[in-house]
Amino acid sequence: MIRFWSLIILVLFGLLLSGNLVSLYTDWLWFQEVGQLPVYMITLGAEFKTGLAFGLLFFVVFYLNLSWAHRYRDAGRWDRTQQWLDLPFRTQLDPQITKLIPALSAVVAFLAGLNGASQWEKFLRMMNASGFGLSDPVFGNDFGFYVFKLPFINFVQGGLMGMLILISLFTAFLYVYHGGLGVGPKGFFIDAGPKRHLTGLIGLILAVKAAGYRLSAYELLFTTRGVVTGAVYADLHARIPALNLLAVLSLLAATAVIAGGYRRGWRLPLTAVAALAAVHILGGSVYPDFLHRFRVLPNEIVFERPYIQENIKATRYAYGLNNIEEQEFPAEENLTIQDLAKNDLTLKNVRLWDHRPLLSTYRQLQQIRTYYDFVGVDNDRYEIDGEYRQVMLSPRELSSRNLPGGANWINEHLTYTHGYGVAMGPVNRISKEGLPEFMIKDIPPVSTVNLKITRPEIYYGELTNSDVFVKTKSLEFDYPLGDKNEYSVYNGKGGVPVGSLFRKLMLSVQFASIKILLSNDITAESRVLYYRNIIDRVRRLAPFLDYDQDPYLVITKEGRLVWIVDGYTTTDRIPYSHQLKDVGNYIRNSVKGVIDAYDGTVTLYINDPDDPIIRTYDTIFPGLLKPLDRMPADLRSHLRYPEDLFRVQAHLYAKYHMQDPQIFYNQEDLWNIPSKGDQNMEPYYTIMKLPKETKEEFILMVPYTPAKRDNMAAWMAARADAPHYGKLIVYLFPKQKLIYGPRQIEARIDQDGYISQQITLWSQRGSKVIRGSLLVIPIENSLLYIEPLYLSAEAGSLPELRRVVVAYGNQLSMQDNLEGALAAIFGGHPLTVSKPEAAGAAPAAGGSRDRIHSALSHFERAQELLRQGDWAGYGKELKETETILRELAREGK
Repeated sequence: MIRFWSLIILVLFGLLLSGNLVSLYTDWLWFQEVGQLPVYMITLGAEFKTGLAFGLLFFVVFYLNLSWAHRYRDAGRWDRTQQWLDLPFRTQLDPQITKLIPALSAVVAFLAGLNGASQWEKFLRMMNASGFGLSDPVFGNDFGFYVFKLPFINFVQGGLMGMLILISLFTAFLYVYHGGLGVGPKGFFIDAGPKRHLTGLIGLILAVKAAGYRLSAYELLFTTRGVVTGAVYADLHARIPALNLLAVLSLLAATAVIAGGYRRGWRLPLTAVAALAAVHILGGSVYPDFLHRFRVLPNEIVFERPYIQENIKATRYAYGLNNIEEQEFPAEENLTIQDLAKNDLTLKNVRLWDHRPLLSTYRQLQQIRTYYDFVGVDNDRYEIDGEYRQVMLSPRELSSRNLPGGANWINEHLTYTHGYGVAMGPVNRISKEGLPEFMIKDIPPVSTVNLKITRPEIYYGELTNSDVFVKTKSLEFDYPLGDKNEYSVYNGKGGVPVGSLFRKLMLSVQFASIKILLSNDITAESRVLYYRNIIDRVRRLAPFLDYDQDPYLVITKEGRLVWIVDGYTTTDRIPYSHQLKDVGNYIRNSVKGVIDAYDGTVTLYINDPDDPIIRTYDTIFPGLLKPLDRMPADLRSHLRYPEDLFRVQAHLYAKYHMQDPQIFYNQEDLWNIPSKGDQNMEPYYTIMKLPKETKEEFILMVPYTPAKRDNMAAWMAARADAPHYGKLIVYLFPKQKLIYGPRQIEARIDQDGYISQQITLWSQRGSKVIRGSLLVIPIENSLLYIEPLYLSAEAGSLPELRRVVVAYGNQLSMQDNLEGALAAIFGGHPLTVSKPEAAGAAPAAGGSRDRIHSALSHFERAQELLRQGDWAGYGKELKETETILRELAREGK
């Protein structure tokens, strides 16, 4: 009988593991398509092993205990139970219960197997654990124990506890049914056999609970009830000793309860359980709270100092803050036009176009057709005609909600299958109309620079959520061309071949559409592309990673479009590390994912080989993750420091830059990220020359202000170019000097009579003024503040960049463009002309007259270069002008 029901369990559980056989089959086809079938088989194998183990354990324990209880007989008490519960004759019920026991055991085992299978990842992590090389200060365990092993141990302990409690309830019910347990005329009664059985089960529950108490002591390393995350004074001096005592008492109670099953009366087991309950209440809550309130709180910093130090140390490690370099930044106000000329490339890459207004403008100018859409705008950098330039790039994706003729099945799955091309432009160039300039635009893509797109089709993207069939008999739309459409045939290697009728049937069931099976357009040579959303695609391949919400598109040197997405390893099991909602208390950008927009090829590269978590997964799934040096060089040059990670690190460093426990406890040097309205200032990418560096590089940066104050305290930069990729630097401002913060600059702009008057005037003409992000741009040892102003019609959504505000020191200027605003502050004013010569004065010498004309020529050339944004040339011509005028001045003395 047991063998029969075990077989039934295996069959049912096999069906459960697949969810349904069709999904199991189509997922198998998909993993085969992406070349990672071993990943799928390893996952299924782990699910089967853990599910089978838990299912069999529950089945055997349930079946044996219930069968044993069902064998008990007491005819006299059965008659009274029958009358009390109004049950049928025993001869009728017993055979049914005998049949029900294996069925009930099978159902419980099935549910337990389901729960066990869901823990496959914890099981594999435990079996392939890596060491961190760091130990907790309380128990001396390597962090790897808490990250990889403890979660599965906790699950097993909880599962055993639940199993024993459930078995005890069902067993007690059977003994009540058979009359071995119940309430009679003299009160509660229990026979010897049922008593020994039930006390044995209760003893096992208490033994498993003893293990739970020990595990609870480990959990104190992650508690947030104290002054910092982790075990604090009251935990170490009250709760942990109490939990250790409870573990011992629980084992003693288990022994007493089991022994009580063989003795008359209940005094021994009840006494043991009562003592356990009393210690649980007093030691687990009352005494620790008393200790904290009356001993710790009056002098908290003295008692909690070592634990604050551990929290600082663990948090800085867990979030990658311990390797941040700090440098002094003098924030001088001696910037000259020559300094601007030396930092010409930095000024050319100041991002004047904010993402939101630019996205709206791209939609108006480059959407081309209603069924295309731009989801977001990404920052990146390219060598453009020999110059390092920051650009804004947005892919033109297909929006299935706006298809012509409606989203019918043929349109959505056979005809309109992909987006097409990109819109790309420099971050700081504007046309005379205040609109962005384009380097790449239109359909087919037209490029005015040395970047060419040879494969503009986007089959895999951020908007692509539906499955599509390619290489069908139906015409596949490629792109619009005037009044007609161009059609194409998919030539990529992506997608699953439809092949046989059986596979076509399976696909029809999977995608819940009978049209797939009945369509004559879908042939054996057709291919189906599914899991096309790039985040869903990489998550299905590597579900153990968290993913950045801003994947970005790159144009390769071959002209293909490729997505890059950042993958994070996270955990909430680092002792003493600060907990963040939706993150945990540890994060690393350990993986860079690359997805080809045309054929869907997914390649995952290890970005942080020192991360123990990614080393564990690399062991679990050999061949899934590749070394970063195998990534093509042109893709490596486009790796960005991820903004989500930087935002987390910047937020925490505002507090955890304080490493002295006393200062940390009093929050004496707390920083804030400046806010604009109700939102914190967003980090921004830029190309600039960092202090003490000789070359411009692509960085991500954000400023800091002191808590409850608006002046600047520091700024953080994340370097994204090789060989310094991933390095974080914080530049500290002098504390004895006032450095304007973003809110103070915003206030100065608001208080400027001319600027506020213009903004008010524009806002009264059926238009609205959109104030862009205020950018803080370090130049040499000084700071420039730059804010773009956009004008948009109230009834439309085509923002135009109309003005640029620049602030430096106490100077403020608003001009049509960045060049004009900088010239107004740093010396682009017209040259003062001298008065006419008096009568009889000697005419100027011919040589002097020539040099005057030469100076004027140099000056006019400088103004032309200024309008073109050529700061290097502008500075050079201005220097020539200065040299000539100084010579003339010396001759005139």
